[in-house]
Amino acid sequence: MEFWELVARESIRDRIARWNANGDAGRYPEMVAVLAPQVEFEPTPGRVLHGRDAALEFLGGVRSDRAPAVSGRYVPEGGRPSLRHFTSTIQIDFLSETAARVRSYYQVVSATGLDHWGRYLDEFGVVDGEWLIVRRSITTEGVDPDGWAARLVAGGSE
Repeated sequence: MEFWELVARESIRDRIARWNANGDAGRYPEMVAVLAPQVEFEPTPGRVLHGRDAALEFLGGVRSDRAPAVSGRYVPEGGRPSLRHFTSTIQIDFLSETAARVRSYYQVVSATGLDHWGRYLDEFGVVDGEWLIVRRSITTEGVDPDGWAARLVAGGSE
C-alpha cells in the first residue's frame, strides 16, 4: 500500500464520520461541507438533488417543516430527538489516486433503540486538494415502525 492511499483512506473515513457527527448535532452547514460543491445527492431512491446548497436545503427541511412533532416515546415532550448514527463496514475501492467508490452501512439509534438502518453508496473525488463526496446515494433498508424515521416519512418528507 502506498502512502497516498493511507492518507486517502483516512480522509474518506473522516468525511463519513463528520457527516454523521455533524448531522446528529444539527450542524447542517458543517455536515454538507463533506460534499463537493456540485455533488449529486440522492437522499432517497429516485430523488436526486444537485449541489451542496440543494442538499443543505433538504436536510434543513428534515429538521423543520417536514419533521414530525417532537414528542412520543423516542424524545422527551418538547425536546429534540436524540439520534446517533453509527457507520461500519466501510469498503473503499480506488479507481485512481483521485477517485474512489465507497460502500458503508449505517444504523441510527434513538433514545429507545434502533430507529433505522441502511447503506451509503458514495463516490469520492479530490476537489481543491480534499477528498469530498461527489455522489451519495442513501438507501434505507429498515425502519422501526414507531420510530423517528417512520414518523418523518408519514409526515410527508417523501
